Amino acid sequence: MPRAIDGRKRKNNRKKIMKSAKGFVGRRGTNYRVAKDSVRKAGQYAYRDRKRKKGDFRKLWIARINAACRAEDITYSRFMNGLLKAGVTLDRKALSNLAILDNAAFVELVNIAKKAL
Repeated sequence: MPRAIDGRKRKNNRKKIMKSAKGFVGRRGTNYRVAKDSVRKAGQYAYRDRKRKKGDFRKLWIARINAACRAEDITYSRFMNGLLKAGVTLDRKALSNLAILDNAAFVELVNIAKKAL
């Protein structure tokens, strides 16, 4: 009896790996031995990049804020320092969205930051 359970378990594990490898190119998607390593490595990349994504978005927001600030003749660091001194507590994501979607509001924030310096 235990052999039948083991056989099903092995088959289910292989099916799970092959299902995860669906869409991989070449033997990575069709051959279990190769797919097993590819799926494991893909999981490692996914785990790592979930952490990196947060930093990548922060870099994007800072670049957008910097570009909008320079259009108003102030640097990013002076703008952020001015907001800090003025007591404005908006995060970079919100500031980036303001710079893109509501330029008038962003210009007001720039003026507030300039006055606080």
